[in-house]
Amino acid sequence: MSDKQERLQELTSSLLETLGENPQREGLLRTPRRVARAWQDLTVGYSQSLETIVNEAVFEEDCNEIVIVRDIEFYSLCEHHLLPFFGKAHVGYIPDGRVIGLSKIPRIIDMFARRLQVQERLTHQVAQALREVLQPLGVAVVMEGAHMCMQMRGVQKQNSMTTTSAMLGEFHDHAETRAEFLSILNRQAK
Repeated sequence: MSDKQERLQELTSSLLETLGENPQREGLLRTPRRVARAWQDLTVGYSQSLETIVNEAVFEEDCNEIVIVRDIEFYSLCEHHLLPFFGKAHVGYIPDGRVIGLSKIPRIIDMFARRLQVQERLTHQVAQALREVLQPLGVAVVMEGAHMCMQMRGVQKQNSMTTTSAMLGEFHDHAETRAEFLSILNRQAK
């Protein structure tokens, strides 16, 4: 067992005791170990890098029209309350002679989502990473998320959704390019 996992288990036991629970009762005996593993899974993005995720899956291609990968599920943890938020990401880019393996886009999202986050930063990190890797003419990222910190506590609005966007290059500079991307998302959503 790693030092990190051992420390997470100790902290979980302490949390259970602080809440008034007995970590030695049958239902909780293995909870610290399970929670430690869960936290390692939920924060695996800290140990990943863009270079290893992309892994040379960028290819020369004579293409300069919008490429969109939509409805990419993501799961993350709110850095303010350590509660989950989750939803779908929609990513578009305009190649400038280079394309990326399509499976790499969800992997990039997961790398950033599997950290303590705010949705606004997550959206921009995905856009910036694609710009760094591809140097495309433009990148557009729209993320729609449900936040447990708003649904389970605080204002308790169970049907609230948060939408964030990051528009770079052509998507930022030209309203018609941005509108084309958004219209494709809306058309396919029906």
